[in-house]
Order: sequence, then structure tokens, then C-alpha cells
Amino acid sequence: MKIFKGIAFATVTALMLSACGGSSNSGDAVVSEEKEAAEAGATAVVYTPTDDSQVTWIGSKPTGKHNGYIPVSEGELFVEDGNITSGSFTMNITGLDVLDLENDPNDDEDMYDKLTGHLMSPDFFAADSFPTATFEITEVKEFDPSTMSVEVKDQFETEYTPESAKEFMVENPTHWVSGNLTMRGTTKNVAFPAHVNKEGDKLTAKAKFNIDRTDWGLMYGDEASVADKAKDKFIYNTVNVGIDLTATPAEEVAEVQ
Repeated sequence: MKIFKGIAFATVTALMLSACGGSSNSGDAVVSEEKEAAEAGATAVVYTPTDDSQVTWIGSKPTGKHNGYIPVSEGELFVEDGNITSGSFTMNITGLDVLDLENDPNDDEDMYDKLTGHLMSPDFFAADSFPTATFEITEVKEFDPSTMSVEVKDQFETEYTPESAKEFMVENPTHWVSGNLTMRGTTKNVAFPAHVNKEGDKLTAKAKFNIDRTDWGLMYGDEASVADKAKDKFIYNTVNVGIDLTATPAEEVAEVQ
């Protein structure tokens, strides 16, 4: 089913698709300067993300990795004739959770608090100054595998090297998605493949891609500044990002609440 027409929708993090134009130093997805947002038509129906919508993340260093999610707190997607034509959503950075520590009974609660506190600090998200991140749709078009070119980033090999964009990407993508991701006061346009589907009044969008966190100013432990990587004293700049979004007509959400 054709879900998106003439738009794009992109998150977290910086990724793969040379066919979409532009590039990032991550060697994964297309990251470019901010672009004009798509506009909703007069007959568009508003869809609202459900409470379980979220953006997932995996951060890695040579000696281990952590994973978690950032909840989607609000948003609007505009749909016409079964196609998304524009929209945006907001991520609540202060609601970030670290799942591997929260769910591991062998980990000390202090470790969980220490890591979440560090991620909220100016070393990473600077949540006191930037408590939210946003994604604003600029274009979505049907997926054409013949135009896809994935450049695999050359990374320092360890047991915990982040999965490449090619390994990590969503299965059976249906669309190319792009949009303006604003995080920590910096806006970049990102593009990536996604699987989108509409069944009845339920709209879903799933994507998995990589970003270079330093494109948005998250510089702590920047691997590019490490003179001797054999010392393992760095955090990989590549972050594995996932979008798991479900939306229903706004009136329906209002009735449930």
C-alpha cells in the first residue's frame, strides 16, 4: 500500500543513502543542512503518536555498550488519501531510559543513576538547556532499491564495534524518509530507509539507522580525538538509532484519554 506521497520523515541520529544527496562524515546516512518542512493540505486528517511510540538507541565503546529509548511525547502527522503529507514529533530527552541497566539485576542502581545523569549532563544532551528533540518531515518517497548505495564506515574493530548501517537497517523498507532533526540546539536534515504501513486507522513507521552523534554536538569521548585507540579510551561516534512510531486519528486518541 502506498503510504507516503511527496515527503520525508527522518531522528536521532545521521545515516545512509547517497542516492538522496548530501553526505556526512559518519559514512552511514545522508546528513545535510536544514530543509524546508512539508506543508499539510486543507483536507488532511491529523494523526497523533500513541504513548508507546519511541526512539531507541545503542551507544558503544570498545569495552561494552548500552541501550535504551527516548519517549515520543507529542506530535502530529497529516494524512491525505491514505498518504502522510507532513508532520512532526517531539522526543522527551528527560525521559531517556537505559534498558540494559534497568533490567539487569546484577547491575548496581548507582550505575544506572550515574549513566542516566551523565547522559543528561552537558557532556551529552545538556537536558537542562535542551529537554526535548524534534523531528520535522521534509520529504517521503517510495523505496527504490536500485538507487540505494550504502557506504560502510571503517571503524576501530573491537568486540563491541557498532553494527554497520547495512547490518542494522530495517528489513523490507518501503520508503525513503527525510526530515529535520533538532537536538541540543542543532538542526540537521537526515535521510534513511523506513518501513511504513497503514491498516485501517492505525499508521506505523519503523526505521533503523546510524548517526554520528558529533554532528549534533555530543562530543564527549569523541573517537576522532583519540591518538591511540588501542587504549580503548573513547566512545564510538556511531550510534544505532531506531524509530518505532504508531499513530492513530487525533479524535480517537482524545476519546481514549
